[in-house]
Amino acid sequence: MILAINTSTLQFSLALLKRDGTIAAEQVMFRKKGNFGNLMPAVEHLLSVSDAGPGDLSGIAVAIGPGSFTGLRIGISLAKGLCHALQIPIAGVSSLEALASQIPFAISPVIPLLRSRKGEVFTARFIMTKDQQLRRQQEDISIKLTELISTIREPAFIIGDNFEEQAPVFQSETGTPAILAPPHCWNLKASSVGALGLMKFIRNDLDDAYGIKPVYLRPPDIRSNAFATPLTMQDKTDRIRP
Repeated sequence: MILAINTSTLQFSLALLKRDGTIAAEQVMFRKKGNFGNLMPAVEHLLSVSDAGPGDLSGIAVAIGPGSFTGLRIGISLAKGLCHALQIPIAGVSSLEALASQIPFAISPVIPLLRSRKGEVFTARFIMTKDQQLRRQQEDISIKLTELISTIREPAFIIGDNFEEQAPVFQSETGTPAILAPPHCWNLKASSVGALGLMKFIRNDLDDAYGIKPVYLRPPDIRSNAFATPLTMQDKTDRIRP
C-alpha cells in the first residue's frame, strides 16, 4: 500500500492507494493555524479505517512543489521520517503535474494553477499522449494570472487550487480559448499524487529519502533583520512591560 501526502496547497490531503491504483482511503483538510498537528493522527486514522498498519506501507509518495513554503517542508519532513522509520522508498511528485493529471483524457493542453505570492500563480503546461501519459511542454514558472491568460492562444484546459478566486479572472476575459475544468476537479488531491508516485515505484524511479527537497521556484519572502527598523529604548521598555 502507498501513502500519498499533499501539503503543497491550502487544502491538503492524505491518501492510501493499493498497488493496483485503487484508493483505499483519502482524507482532505483545509489548513488553519496549527492544523498541521493533525497530520500524524490523520495517517493513523487512514490506516485504521483501511484495516492496515504501518507495516503494510510499501512506499511514500509526496508532493514536492511548487506550493506553500511551510506546507512543503512539513509534508516532505513527514514523508522522510516515515521512510526512515519503516525503511521504505519515497517518490517525489510535481504538484503541478499531479494537478494536471486530474483532467484525464484531455484532448487539449492542460494548464494547472497553484497560488503563489504577490498575486502570481505557479503554472506549467502539459499534454496527454495517446497512451494517457502526461508530457510536459513547459517548465514550472511563477507569473501573474492576467499575463498568463494573454499567452493562451489555443484551447487549453485550466485547473487550479482556488476556483473562487482564479476562475473569475478567466471568466472576465472575453474571447479567451481557455476551458475551465468543472469546479469539483479543482484543488490538488493526495490520491493524484499517489497515482503518479505509484507509476514511479513501478518504473523503479525512486528518490533519495535523504536528498529529496521541495521545489520552491522563488525564495521565501522573509526580510533580513538588517532591514528591520531599529527599536528605540522606549520600544524595548514597552515590549517587556507586563
